[in-house]
Amino acid sequence: MKIIILGAGQVGGTVATNLTNEDNDITVVDRNAQILQGLQDRLDLRTVVGNGTHPAVLERAGADDADMIIAVTDSDEANMVACQIASTLFHTPSKIARVRAVEYLSHPQIFAPDALPIDVLISPEQLVTQYVRRLIEHPGALQVMDFADGKVRLVGVRAYYGGPLVGQELRTLREHVPGVQTRVAAIYRRGSAIIPEGDTVIEAGDEVFFVAARKNIRAVMSELRRLDKPVKRIMLAGGGNIGTRLAKALETRYQVKIIEQNPAQCRMIADELKKTIVLHGDAADEDLLLEENIENTDVFCALTNDDEANILSAMLAKRRGARTVMALINRAAYVDLIQSSDDIDVAISPQQATIGSLLAHIRRGDVATVHSLRRGAAEAIEAIAHGDAGSSEVVGRRIDQIRLPRGTTIGAIVRGDEVVMAHHDTVIEPEDHVILFLVDKSRLADVEKLFSVGVTFL
Repeated sequence: MKIIILGAGQVGGTVATNLTNEDNDITVVDRNAQILQGLQDRLDLRTVVGNGTHPAVLERAGADDADMIIAVTDSDEANMVACQIASTLFHTPSKIARVRAVEYLSHPQIFAPDALPIDVLISPEQLVTQYVRRLIEHPGALQVMDFADGKVRLVGVRAYYGGPLVGQELRTLREHVPGVQTRVAAIYRRGSAIIPEGDTVIEAGDEVFFVAARKNIRAVMSELRRLDKPVKRIMLAGGGNIGTRLAKALETRYQVKIIEQNPAQCRMIADELKKTIVLHGDAADEDLLLEENIENTDVFCALTNDDEANILSAMLAKRRGARTVMALINRAAYVDLIQSSDDIDVAISPQQATIGSLLAHIRRGDVATVHSLRRGAAEAIEAIAHGDAGSSEVVGRRIDQIRLPRGTTIGAIVRGDEVVMAHHDTVIEPEDHVILFLVDKSRLADVEKLFSVGVTFL
């Protein structure tokens, strides 16, 4: 697939890294020759230096025969204009744009087929807001991912000493939660993946990913770890796009405080938010945190655009008694560092949240949802089974008859409104939504082929 990526920043670089690993023909366009050289040194792709909104630059990048353009520069306007030019001059079949400003997103008619020709809008702020909301709804979860319009969730938790299932074989899970359908999709132990079998014994410290109907998530979590009390008090550091969006989404259900350093921004968000308490100050100021009763805070979430400030304020909040702390971190190296420590409970990566949404629109075969797991090393996907036993490699077959690539497990099937946990003798039916977990992302192309009756994009 021939893809042009506009923007070589953190999002563009992450997208390029993911897509070049999957045998796509990638060209990255950016004004910064130094960043492009860095990408070219480590990835198998072409680069073009220039302004991606200029027709001549797009032509040099190969827009004449490109299958897709992904515009993820820091400028909403540049992304929208680039898609318009790609459509008008080069008839590019698929156009994806990152648009961040609420002023644009709140007027969907701008992106109607007869207006701006953008097939898919990506808003990292919106994706991160949804991601954090799901984590707050499930205290103690490391990751929470929705499939089939929220009917099914895949949840990652760390197994704790004293948990009912710790030291037990997985086959005993049914006895512990009778009447609840669930399936363990993967286990990570000391950084290595373990394919779960009936006789696999869960150890304290394991990262356990399980899939279940949304209503059953809490019951299964209680078997793996002590259930945290429901969240009441939330403190957010940073009143930018993400902080303000999150406060607005949470303030009707929780007691929310937001700390912002910029006095003008404080006044603006205080006018915009109805119930949230807006505080002017530095979230890394220990006296301010203590004054605002950080020890009684259920969730502290650092959401500024400064990675170091987020890490510092989150660590301080944790040491001063906040129950759960999360930090928004853009740099991949920092994410890995934080995930391996106990100082911060959850590192939120906007890039990983964004890449999952993008990949769902790029995959071959009918893939409805993609979630990036374990800092991008693994993936959970929702694939739709089409065709019949004659035209499909999965329809009409039992799961134990399907030649799944090594390291791939089927966790659940959504059939209409029914959630079916996958067992060896479960038969896949046409239009089933199949939830798969891939420990080894390099096997993705093999999974796509399984679900491809014909090859489709978008």
